Amino acid sequence: MAHSIPALVNSQMLAWAREEAGYTLEQAAEKAHFVIEKLSSWEKGESMPTLRQAEKLAKIYHRPFSVFSLSQPPMMTPLAAEYRRLPGITPGKESPELRFALRQMIYRRKGALDLLEELGDHPEPFSLNIKMGEAPEQVAERIRSALGISLATQKAWPHEFRAWHSWRMAVENLGALVFQFSKVNVTEVRGVSLLEFPLPTIGINTKEIPASKPFSLLHELVHVMLARADEEKPALLETRTQPAWMELERFAEAVAGAVLMPADAILSEYEVAGKSTTADWGISEIQTLSRRYKVTPKAMITRLLILHRCSPAAYRRWTDAWEEYLKEHPPRPGGGIATPAEKALNRNGRSFTQLVLEALTHDRITAVDAAHYLDLNFPHIETLRRNLAMARQFETETVGVD
Repeated sequence: MAHSIPALVNSQMLAWAREEAGYTLEQAAEKAHFVIEKLSSWEKGESMPTLRQAEKLAKIYHRPFSVFSLSQPPMMTPLAAEYRRLPGITPGKESPELRFALRQMIYRRKGALDLLEELGDHPEPFSLNIKMGEAPEQVAERIRSALGISLATQKAWPHEFRAWHSWRMAVENLGALVFQFSKVNVTEVRGVSLLEFPLPTIGINTKEIPASKPFSLLHELVHVMLARADEEKPALLETRTQPAWMELERFAEAVAGAVLMPADAILSEYEVAGKSTTADWGISEIQTLSRRYKVTPKAMITRLLILHRCSPAAYRRWTDAWEEYLKEHPPRPGGGIATPAEKALNRNGRSFTQLVLEALTHDRITAVDAAHYLDLNFPHIETLRRNLAMARQFETETVGVD
């Protein structure tokens, strides 16, 4: 029977695949429900797994089964040579979930470049760049102008879902790809970017609430712009000290906040203009302002602190009160149940999705290729094609967009 057929695998490749996936021996054994001694024995070549056991490992490691038959590991660029430095993440020690998300982003970016070549087209050049010495407020004005989103448009959006989709499409129009990744703990990473040109690529964690995603998106955009000016290197090559790196992170946060909440606009709001700089802010006051700009209350109070419209003491009192408020009023999941086509668009973004469908229409790729690129079964690809042709706006956000 199949469950007892031995798999003719290279023990060295079993260990390589596990390590590349980011699993320790203990983690892999636990996830696969194997005895650790048995998995160790397979990797040492002392015994062999059955066909089903090897197939299970291939699925967990997100590798084709055939990789276990290679004579030696393939030459691969380290992941940390492509993604930006992340706070608290040691290159090469990323979680299995983050490593898979990064691999998917890299695969889709390369796929986009290949498809453009097949179609005889070229990627949109990404020209925006910034230097660390620039003033965040001035940088924010340039970014907002490049994105083409007016303050009136931002305030007119009916909800945070529309805000997220609009900011995302505006960033994609600059010549970048924006993907969403799932299954990664939001405490590990909210956003990440591949500092490669052309087609720099940004990934946003689906576990972020919609109101937080634009901030994470713009934060990553700043990192991409710094890299374009040769001010920042991928994680493996970044040599800044920790204090210097945190200064860069604070710069990116300040710029992202200034894009979403322009200083002149915030200071002219009647709730702000009539408030003493030392006065306390109420939860409802900040919620009102944050809803107006489609940002989180925490982002709004932080912006007021930066603009000196909230004292450090008042900021600490507000954040303490906010933590208590969240305990009593935990955030509720928004949106409904997305269709497979909607999930694919949320995951892949409009630019990449349209590129894949264009290549399919012009017979540059097969239906199987398209399904693989979009991680979507073919019958749903036709639904996706029809929806895009009708310019339908996908605004369904769910927990399950993976």
